Amino acid sequence: MNKKQPMQTILDQLAAHARERAARARADRPLAELKEKVLAMNLDTGFPFEKALAAKDISFICECKKASPSKGLIAPDFPYVDIARSYEAAGASAISVLTEPKWFQGSLAYLREIASAVSIPVLRKDFVVDEYMIYEAKEAGASAVLLICALLDEDTLRAYRELADRLGLSALVEAHDEQEIGKALRAGARVIGVNNRDLRDFTVDVRNAERNRALVPRNVLFVSESGIRTPQDIDVLRRAHADAALVGETLMRAEDRAAMLDWLRGRTRLKICGLRRPEDIRYANQVRPDCVGFIFDPSRRRYIPPEEAAALHAGLSPGILAAGVFVDAPIQAIVDTARAGTIDLIQLHGSETEAYLDDLRKALARAGCPLSLVQAFRVQSAEDLRRAESSSADLILLDNGAGTGTPFDWTLIEDHGPLTRPFVLAGGLGPENVEAAIRRFRPLAVDASSSLETEGWKDLKKMQAMKDAVLRARARTEGGEE
Repeated sequence: MNKKQPMQTILDQLAAHARERAARARADRPLAELKEKVLAMNLDTGFPFEKALAAKDISFICECKKASPSKGLIAPDFPYVDIARSYEAAGASAISVLTEPKWFQGSLAYLREIASAVSIPVLRKDFVVDEYMIYEAKEAGASAVLLICALLDEDTLRAYRELADRLGLSALVEAHDEQEIGKALRAGARVIGVNNRDLRDFTVDVRNAERNRALVPRNVLFVSESGIRTPQDIDVLRRAHADAALVGETLMRAEDRAAMLDWLRGRTRLKICGLRRPEDIRYANQVRPDCVGFIFDPSRRRYIPPEEAAALHAGLSPGILAAGVFVDAPIQAIVDTARAGTIDLIQLHGSETEAYLDDLRKALARAGCPLSLVQAFRVQSAEDLRRAESSSADLILLDNGAGTGTPFDWTLIEDHGPLTRPFVLAGGLGPENVEAAIRRFRPLAVDASSSLETEGWKDLKKMQAMKDAVLRARARTEGGEE
């Protein structure tokens, strides 16, 4: 009787295919030929990947990933160079590029193009089972390679890390548990990544890195990999003194990757709504919120006609976005305002349905102005939060209602648990309570209007106090004080 063979894991399949790929690559171009070319390159790099991860606040390694074995196709539309550039512009410390072609639909060509298009370090993320793949990474422009403890015996792991060193490449040595961390340290790893995903079955435990942090000495850079979805996850890593987080699917699925990265790192933005006078524009240019709002609903006290808003917008400093606030407005009216260039995003505060959002997107696309949609939700119950999270809008806004100037019951958010998508917090926010709100809920942005007024008109001192309070909250978060 034949002895029953052990079940092959996903990692076994990935490793076997990696060996086949390396063998084919060696047959197409001998190692000696590749090595000769690589050794003529600059090998004295100073290890920029490690320098990038050694910043004061937690660093972000942002991933370009089209698919995965567990999730299938993640990004049908995959403009990988544009994605990498957007990561760099948003403040990523490094970029991880999947080059495994079968299950992740990656390519070494992606790495080569990305490395030549950005100025931050690039990691080759693959299942390295042959020294040939390390030379390939160097030739393609990588600054680092991934070495997985579960794939390599200790002697091979040490040899591959030393080879990477000689080529001027950093090695991100990936472990999953105490045994593998010990193996990585004995192999001389200077950067250890603890994967929250078990590569045997691809299940995820986001607290795995936190639990294993104490096993890695502080003089070794520590990276948490996989499963990171919310700012609260990053808060846990900050408290554990992690040096970096590698984030893939959460960013790849985001409509606005820069906003998602800001949200994760705790860079809360400020929106000041209800501008309607030239003085308001001057105040905004001095205070420099991230966004201002023009209210186009005639039933609201701060209503401004679109043509007047256009004149005000012309005086707004570059870099400050303008949102148009609409309430169950005719789609054509929104499109006309967008086409005029008066607004940069659209904020919906009525009873707009998913069908309405779909029709609005199509109309905006036909008009050549596909602006982002922000949908506001009046939060009175846990169900309202669930509805908000399921919205197809690019961003959601949580409020108490139609400009009431009072907060909703914030304990509803705490009872619900951390939201899994970026959101704007509005209603009753002012300089006196916005810091506490940011610390408690980690919104992407806060939105204020009436609290920044005196006798019904915008007040420069109150606007500045609000901006200062938001900046203090951001500094506390990024300084690791939370």
